[in-house]
Amino acid sequence: MKLLTTIVLVCLATLPLDWKLNFTEAKAQADADHKMILLNFSGSDWCGPCIKLKKEVFESAAFEEYASKNLVLVRADFPRQKKNQLDKAQVEKNEMLAEKYNPKGLFPLTVLIDSRGNIVKEWEGFQPSTETFIADISKHSAAKN
Repeated sequence: MKLLTTIVLVCLATLPLDWKLNFTEAKAQADADHKMILLNFSGSDWCGPCIKLKKEVFESAAFEEYASKNLVLVRADFPRQKKNQLDKAQVEKNEMLAEKYNPKGLFPLTVLIDSRGNIVKEWEGFQPSTETFIADISKHSAAKN
């Protein structure tokens, strides 16, 4: 029984982060949990820096550990390949987010947002140091709380 419990806990610990697609739900969760929102604009199938950011930063153990405790994550993806196209409703949601939080159309763009929907900090492009990125998020989150 102990072995089974250990296996289940290890599997749960290695599950990928829950990136939300619905910003309204994310805001409600952030408000309820007293967390900040991290919104990432990505071109998942055409933007090299976006792919690198996801793989090297967002999927790193350090980021996953920090984010699971401190952030509500939202991804607004803008794929170009036909096979990766999102449904129409999701495209509209992502476009509305882009109008408000990414009017210049930058990719990748990562935005730290408080639970009321106000921008706290933005990061353009790939973040080469996960530790520095986490420290910057933490600093701006602490200043806002």
